[in-house]
Amino acid sequence: TFLNSKDKEGPKQVSGYLNLLANTVDNFTHGLAVAASFLVSKKMGLLTTVAIVLHEIPHEVGDFAILLRAGFDRWSAAKLQLSTALGGLLGAGFAICTQSPKGVEETVAWVLPFTSGGFLYIALVNVLPDLLEEDNPWLSLQQVLLLCAGILVMVLLSVCIE
Repeated sequence: TFLNSKDKEGPKQVSGYLNLLANTVDNFTHGLAVAASFLVSKKMGLLTTVAIVLHEIPHEVGDFAILLRAGFDRWSAAKLQLSTALGGLLGAGFAICTQSPKGVEETVAWVLPFTSGGFLYIALVNVLPDLLEEDNPWLSLQQVLLLCAGILVMVLLSVCIE
């Protein structure tokens, strides 16, 4: 079983399964973005991959913690978390398989806006409200500075790659 013997299946574990589903969908969109970016150019593909990897490291650690809180043991949580990566492979495969006979441009024309829209939605729904509710201006400034640092890293990588 996925649960420790002391835990019973309940709302906490259901939240763990919902998190796994959400993470799989998230990874699917990441796979779409990476594959479509590589279809455009090697440079865009590498930049997209770096951005997603930098985003995914803390995200996956957080999802692992959610699974532990939901009652999964460490080994099961790790295996399930790793299995959500298949969503990324499926997304990449889907982007490649849906290439239009008219060219890569037609595939990229819907994939990149779709995935970008998803990322913007998450930022506006999850991150922005937390920033606006923050009472400490120093913490808000830190968040904005880190956001600008992320943009600067991507600009520097864009200049350095090819």
